Formats: sequence, C-alpha cells, structure tokens
Amino acid sequence: MFTRVRGRAVRVALLVGVGCALLIGCAGLLWKLHAMAAYVADGDPAEGSYVQEAEPADRAAAAVLEGPAREVPAPGPAPRGTGAPGPDVRGPDAQGTDARGTGGPPAVVPWRSADWRPSDPLVARPAAAEPAIGALFSPGEDADQDHHCSASVVHSPGGDLVATAAHCVYRGILGFRTNLVFVPGYHDGQAPYGAWVPTRIDVDPRWAEDQDPDYDVAFLRVRRPGHPGERLEDTTGAHTIRFGPALPAPARVVGYPNATEYPVECFNTARAEGPAQLRLDCADVPDGTSGGPVLADAHTLIGVVGGRDGGGDEKTSYSSLFGDGVRAVYERAVAAR
Repeated sequence: MFTRVRGRAVRVALLVGVGCALLIGCAGLLWKLHAMAAYVADGDPAEGSYVQEAEPADRAAAAVLEGPAREVPAPGPAPRGTGAPGPDVRGPDAQGTDARGTGGPPAVVPWRSADWRPSDPLVARPAAAEPAIGALFSPGEDADQDHHCSASVVHSPGGDLVATAAHCVYRGILGFRTNLVFVPGYHDGQAPYGAWVPTRIDVDPRWAEDQDPDYDVAFLRVRRPGHPGERLEDTTGAHTIRFGPALPAPARVVGYPNATEYPVECFNTARAEGPAQLRLDCADVPDGTSGGPVLADAHTLIGVVGGRDGGGDEKTSYSSLFGDGVRAVYERAVAAR
C-alpha cells in the first residue's frame, strides 16, 4: 500500500511539475509576444507597406546611439581592415572594394573578365566595414536589442533607399517592425555615418500574406534624425540594383553575424536554385547576415540573404531572385511620397 501511494504521489508531483513548467513557459511566451507587440504595426498588408511614425523612430535611433553604437567622425576612403581587428583582416586575396563609393551608380567592375576568384576555402571571414553596407538594430524589449540583420544602400532617385530581407522588417502575423535603425559602415560599436530610420517600409504583399520565401525582399526609405535634408546616398554611396541577373555569376555575399561587431564576406559563384531563388555556397554565414547584399561586379546588388530556409544553412546562402516582383516593390518604394 505504501509503495502504491508513494508511486501515485510521485506521478502527481511529476504532473504538477510538468504543468507548472508549461504554465511558466506559456507565461514567458505571452510576455515575449506582449513585448514584441509594442514594436510592431499593421501598416497596409494588402499593399505591403508601412509609413513610419517619426517619434518612435527617433527614440529608436537615440537608443542605438546611447547603447550599442556611438557616432564617430566619418573617415575618408576606408583603409583596409577597419571592419575587424588586425592590419588587413581579409588577407592578400581580398577582392572587395574599400572605396567609399559615389553619390550615384558606381562604376561597374566586370568580375566575369577581371581577376575574380572564389574564396579558398569556401568559408566566410572577417571583412572591412564599408559605408554602403550596415547593420540593422531594433532596440527595445522585443528580443532583438542588438543588431540582428544586415542591409545595404541602393541607388534611387531620392538617394534614401536601403535593401534588406523582408523577414528582417516584417514579423509574420505581428506586422511591420517600428523600431528599426540602420547603421551604415558599422564596426566595433562605431557609427561613422550615423543612425538612419525608416520613413517607409515596402515588402511584397505575398510576403505579408504568408511569408512566401520567393518574395523575401524589403526596401526602406530612410532619414537621419537631427540632420534634415541629408541624403543617405550622398553620405555613403550606393550599390546599383540589377533585376533578372544573368546566372551563374561571380558574386560576393556580405553581412553582420549576430555575434560579431564587424562584417564577414565570402566570394563564390551565384547560381539559380529553381525558378525563384538564388544560391551561393559558402560556410559560416550565420544568423545576423540576413538581408546582407549579394553583389556582382563589385557594386551591383543581385540579391539579399533570405528566401529559402530563412536565408540558408551552415553551407549555403539563399536569396529571392530579383525578378518582376522585386522590381515592382522597388518601383513602388521609390515612387512613394
């Protein structure tokens, strides 16, 4: 009898313990969702757009500059190795551009005919910070207080456009993030080109509806709080964008891992993966690089890390192909007032 009662007591205790653990877990999840909800907005999911309110955006920029990043004077043409420790973190076979860029479309570097070669081994490694590539922050209590994605400046008539992955700016059923801050040229806690916040975010409505990985691309119109009239592209330069890129193509992927304060890069051939995805095989392109640019001819944007499997796995990065759908979102973004 004693053994039976003791066994029953143990089972009851286990059930109570499991129930308490589930309740605590559910309470934690509800708290997390509540925190996330404070930093999202519906926008217009049918169109796939959100017009950012100025006050929360200004607060977000101030929080980044008072916390993980600090403004420092912008350099001239970036010296080699400023993005990570060491005199030349990319080594003698580095092929990226350290030039600051231009206020308009930069000159094309024809990698197909130039001295381009893939990384050897095919592993991402530290890269120099570049003005037209940066980290995305989302300060607040929504679990992404440090930089969590990457983005790049894209040439546009207004000179104020940033490209990234849609999953970096639109949180499924919750909606658009309202606390995004783009820090171009970010490295080692420094913001040499300031902190920029969206005035408008555009995604494909098919992403807003069900997070279709074939449309995991977003464009942000941005401004710099406290600097009225300043254009991002005049400050950092910009990449050109190419729709319907010819694949396969020599390419480079760049992004900011969550765990580092500088970007990483890898060179390899970008190839089509089915009718709507691009792939670039390279190891160690981890979380945080989502939204980072896939570049051809040094300055030409042909993809952003995202799409299939949320951007890839341990050995491969993906991007939604820049086809007619992405072109339509770009054109909508640049035409908006």
